[in-house]
Amino acid sequence: MIHVGENSWNLRIFITDLQVEKTLRVRGDQHIGGIMLQLVDPEHPKDWSDHALWWPAKNIWLTRTRSTLDQVGVHADCLLHFTPMHKVLRVQLPDLRYLDCRVDFSIKTFGAVVNLCKNLDIRHPEEMSLCKPLEQEHIKKNFSNYPQKKIPIAEPNGTTYLHPAPDTNSFIPINSAYNGSNGSLDKSHNDNFLCAPVSPYATTPRRTGNGTAPGTPIGSPTGTWKQSSNGYATFDSSSSLGDFQENLAISPRSPSPDVRARLVRPRSLLEKARMNVGWLDSSLSIMEQGIREYDTLCLRFKYYTFFDLNPKYDQVRINQLYEQAKWSILNEELDCTEEESLMFGALQFQVNRQTEINPPALFSDANTSNVGNGTDDDIDSALNELQITLEGPNSAGDGGNITKIPELSDYLRFLKPRKFTLKGYKRFFFTYRDLHLHLYKSAEESRRGAPAFTINLRGCEVTPDVNLAQSKFAIRLEVPPDGRSGPNTEVWVRCDNEEQYAKWMAACRLAAKGRSLADSSYESEVASIRTLLNMQKPAQGASVNIDPRSVDANDYLSSKILRKLSSKAVQRMLEAHANVRKLSLMEAKLKYIEAWQSLPDFGVTFFVIKFDGHKKEELLGVANNRIMRMDLNTGDHIKTWRYNTMKAWNVNWGIKCMMIQFHDENVVFSCQSADCKVVHEFIGGYIFMSMRSKENNQTLNDEMFHKLTGGWV
Repeated sequence: MIHVGENSWNLRIFITDLQVEKTLRVRGDQHIGGIMLQLVDPEHPKDWSDHALWWPAKNIWLTRTRSTLDQVGVHADCLLHFTPMHKVLRVQLPDLRYLDCRVDFSIKTFGAVVNLCKNLDIRHPEEMSLCKPLEQEHIKKNFSNYPQKKIPIAEPNGTTYLHPAPDTNSFIPINSAYNGSNGSLDKSHNDNFLCAPVSPYATTPRRTGNGTAPGTPIGSPTGTWKQSSNGYATFDSSSSLGDFQENLAISPRSPSPDVRARLVRPRSLLEKARMNVGWLDSSLSIMEQGIREYDTLCLRFKYYTFFDLNPKYDQVRINQLYEQAKWSILNEELDCTEEESLMFGALQFQVNRQTEINPPALFSDANTSNVGNGTDDDIDSALNELQITLEGPNSAGDGGNITKIPELSDYLRFLKPRKFTLKGYKRFFFTYRDLHLHLYKSAEESRRGAPAFTINLRGCEVTPDVNLAQSKFAIRLEVPPDGRSGPNTEVWVRCDNEEQYAKWMAACRLAAKGRSLADSSYESEVASIRTLLNMQKPAQGASVNIDPRSVDANDYLSSKILRKLSSKAVQRMLEAHANVRKLSLMEAKLKYIEAWQSLPDFGVTFFVIKFDGHKKEELLGVANNRIMRMDLNTGDHIKTWRYNTMKAWNVNWGIKCMMIQFHDENVVFSCQSADCKVVHEFIGGYIFMSMRSKENNQTLNDEMFHKLTGGWV
């Protein structure tokens, strides 16, 4: 420690742009802003307004310029970096393309994503986030079993720091430039390390001048950027690729073989849970989480609740959402039946054909229908109730009598599976009213006797079990116990035909959310189920005169389906295409997204956890309105907790343990497959998403988002 004069000392600061280290004589009561002014060389014609001080040893930005050195803890043995806040980040979009973007590395990741999505013309950026790219090795074991890697921070003299702040996101991909450090870096490596670490995908980083607008894409696609009157950065139309927004609204038919080969393919629920280890902490800056300039991050939809999805304004958003859905199907991240897989392949084939025939124009008015949010929007529910009051229930068939409670009744088959029994389905007369299923031995008995069984559908898990080839139309219900605790009870309901199935499945889905048949969304739910079933029906003969040998089945069907169907795969897919051949480009994408949302495991993010006092690993599923305790091997729902019964949730950061308080019990667990902050952020994020409404959707309350997801308040 070198002291110069009374109460003053020498502070070393490395200016990354100039690759020069300066030593300043400072006092502890000097402000950060004053230190930065001393670094600026008036003779050097450069704009330093985007620069700030970075403290490598503490892994933090010193952005509060009014704070003094004493207040932030900077002493004589410290080395600071004077470096740009906006740096080039290579971003992989959901369609697996890469963009080089200037992103603010000094603000919270949530804010960086908001700015990035604004420049990419993607509305509702709160649904998206950045995650670190994974490799197959990452899902082979739990995050808790990884050695806790430290981020090496290199000084110009070769010294390397290995102790970042304790709240840093400690998951570092094994293909990162930081991996494999032995604690020291030679001088030849230091220059690259400080300014441009090696890209994880071995791609050549593109350097840009200071004139590039912060946050705008600067790489592939390439062209000239200009600033429009609405504040959005747009691609110059003189570029050979045309309008940039239009480019993001249309994706290549397939990525490069190298990019597709890098996709991580989970083979079990355990591996699916481990895929969530890479999400960035929204409350920390990108720099604080081990990311450096020219590193690669993946931009993905994180929260599966898509608010106000409108084809008129969301062409880029819908396309990227379609692409994320497509790759989750092809990558077998979601389980599909054979008929569903062929339907998805047929819709994808139609998207490709329509893209070749009629590329979409931006902001087309051809189709302005919306896709459902997937959330229980309070405003929508109020409007629905108002509509019912004014117009009468549209599904009751009661002649406009609004005082009558809508009902369903029919003969269905019922099964309550038990171990060590061969008993099959029994025929009962079902009636549905007021969110309850009542089972009678006959229709006559329903008019005068008590039901044999009564099932409360509110809060239950509803899972379809359909096989069109076998004429199987079953509904699996996992019913919470009547009391305050205990596991779910599994029952099965089997319908005789698809029309019966559509009505009862729609009723069960709405009842699980606390909605009755009087809800105006009932008819649209029935129609949606009918449409999806019709798209899965086999058609005789291919819809278009296409040689099956010209179609690469690997682009449309997952490996599991290809193994099952073998040489018949393409022909079967072309036959399924007959059901969707009349759809426009936007309609095909929206139908794909809608079918994706109807899959049993859609919207459930898995984590491997251990409940307090238990040594056995279990599965936790986090969805938009509930969390579920699940069997790690089968995925069966053991118990469900709804967010509307949650009182509080807390995290013990010392032991990485999470406690959730419900009305009737406390749930305490530790997360094994990711940092507990990731689970905390998913729960808080979904609660934030449910608070959105059409009245305030134009203003994003980032303060509320961080309050719900940060875990530090």
